[in-house]
Amino acid sequence: MPPKYHLIDGLPKSVSPSSHAAEADGFVFLTGQFGRDLDNPDAPLPEGIEAQTERTLANMRRVLGALGLTMENIASVRVFLTQFKRDYAAMNAVYARHFAGAARPARTCVGVTDLVRDALIEIDCVAKR
Repeated sequence: MPPKYHLIDGLPKSVSPSSHAAEADGFVFLTGQFGRDLDNPDAPLPEGIEAQTERTLANMRRVLGALGLTMENIASVRVFLTQFKRDYAAMNAVYARHFAGAARPARTCVGVTDLVRDALIEIDCVAKR
């Protein structure tokens, strides 16, 4: 069965030519989220890694919710930081509040040279229905 591609009503288009999510065999792959305001996507990004991490995770929660999923459905996460050494600890402090207890997905975190709209962080994930 081919993948199903989700373009979610009420959310702005992805900044890349991609779907909000793709689904295959019960796995849901979210396109990378960053700290833009989904209700006002042209607004400036919030200042600082803490605020951008909060907004990014809230955006993930919103996309998942539109698909009938929660953060507890997430199996794997990839985090991309433009200022890895500077922002890693602060990002982790915010991230840990969103994945409390034993329900912590596998994760990779890497430093990158640049992200869309000069974001400090981008996160994508794989969830399981």
